[in-house]
Amino acid sequence: MEKNSKIYFASDFHLGLPAGSSPVLREKRVTAWLRQAAADATEIFLLGDVFDFWWEYRHVVPKGFTRFLGAVSEITDSGIPVHFFTGNHDMWTGSYLSEECGMIVHYHPLTIDINGKIFHLAHGEGLGSQSIGYKVLLSVFRNKTLQKLYSSLHPAIGVGIGQRWSLSSRLGKGVRLEFMGDEKEDLIRYAKQVMMSERVDYFIFGHRHLEMKYMLSPACEIVFLGDWINGGSYAVWDGSELRFEIIS
Repeated sequence: MEKNSKIYFASDFHLGLPAGSSPVLREKRVTAWLRQAAADATEIFLLGDVFDFWWEYRHVVPKGFTRFLGAVSEITDSGIPVHFFTGNHDMWTGSYLSEECGMIVHYHPLTIDINGKIFHLAHGEGLGSQSIGYKVLLSVFRNKTLQKLYSSLHPAIGVGIGQRWSLSSRLGKGVRLEFMGDEKEDLIRYAKQVMMSERVDYFIFGHRHLEMKYMLSPACEIVFLGDWINGGSYAVWDGSELRFEIIS
């Protein structure tokens, strides 16, 4: 295997979340993995909820994450692209991560061709959902006017509200999410819809906090990347095979 021949995928680090493992230890674990991956990576894809809460003001960004941001900056400075997909916990990303850390920020799902295989990548929030309430909530979060109003709050207030909101979620309360079956999983429903209009070999999603593969068809596989709240899981493409790996 040649150096710099693999592509790595991970999501749902939830950096800063004071639940599960220690936030500092989690950040160190993520940073160590990033540096290890960079040793033979051509690209690294981070598929959302990298931060448990991120609100970017014009001149202020949230406190912390220096180990992670430093590691990412080292990797992008070396010429290895790092892609950042916004998730439902860090969708309020502006220009800081791209301008200061060199990441390529994606706000929407991405379909790419890698070695002749078609990959469809997304965090996953709202995709395939039939819940009107959840769709309304996401539209509120994504509303530019409301975002500007929220940004008028002092950072100590705005970030404080966001962190409390995150802790009130099921994840913040330590509730584990279980696979609900192919008929009830929004992302499987979404993948089936995509497959009606285009060919995809691999769907890779975050968001669901599930560490698993699902065969959508004999020729199409879905990978749910899991999370890093306690351990850590990721996928790696070596040019011919997509492997799913879990670290302790």
